[in-house]
Amino acid sequence: MAVTNGTTPKARALGMRLREARKAAGLTVRALAAQLEMSHSAISRWEGGSRSPDTEDVASYLTAVGVSGQERTELLELARGTNAPHWLSVQSGDRDRQMAALLDFERAAAMITDVAPMVIPGLLQTADYTRAIMVAGEVSPTEIETRVLVRVGRREVITRRNPANLLALVDETVIRRDIGGHDVLIDQLRHLLDASERPNIRLQVIPAGCGWHPGLDGPFMVIESADGPPIVHLENRRAGLFFHEPDDVKAYQLAAEKIRKLALSPTASAELIAGVISELETTQ
Repeated sequence: MAVTNGTTPKARALGMRLREARKAAGLTVRALAAQLEMSHSAISRWEGGSRSPDTEDVASYLTAVGVSGQERTELLELARGTNAPHWLSVQSGDRDRQMAALLDFERAAAMITDVAPMVIPGLLQTADYTRAIMVAGEVSPTEIETRVLVRVGRREVITRRNPANLLALVDETVIRRDIGGHDVLIDQLRHLLDASERPNIRLQVIPAGCGWHPGLDGPFMVIESADGPPIVHLENRRAGLFFHEPDDVKAYQLAAEKIRKLALSPTASAELIAGVISELETTQ
């Protein structure tokens, strides 16, 4: 039975899915361990992501908990390459698995830093704003409403009891970019102001006059949790990427801190957003 080092985003994502499958089967860790004739601590490490089972171990685990069909295929695919230094997904199936993992990491997060130089951060988007992006991006009409529901559902991370803390660093060009038309943008900006009043949300606007800043290299998220090391997520039109190596994560943490210092204070940011709303309302 091969066991390799874990604590990578992919190993943690696999562990979360395995734990869900075991619980759905009504089995405790010890009961499953007895069935597989192995130590319960090994299963706990797999489910926690601190160790990665090989694909044969995952196949045995899935058989024991009664997972079959497409879900079994997906989890066996997820089990491959769990110890790679980065998790890059470019194919549609792997991108779906990575997005599911991102949602799990957000739900487990204590702190999320979202650097948004292009559009409003996903956790703060209204449904109409999200829909406008997807329509303009030519997402299949049959997929749009499902994706909108998923995006809106992500808000629960910052609105639930004991929510995650969110630092949103938003470029000034983002709050002025006319996505979806004036009404959609005004509603989105009002939603930002409402969200910024929550004690767990810190919204700072990066002024257009500050010149170059690290966020102009592209959007990124730093996700910190109490039960695992911090990770970084990047996404573009065709690929998604997780970083977890300490040097990589530190580089993005330092970039976020530099941007935070360049950005307006939360109070000044709210005043700027309110001013943009007034400008938009006068031009309707």
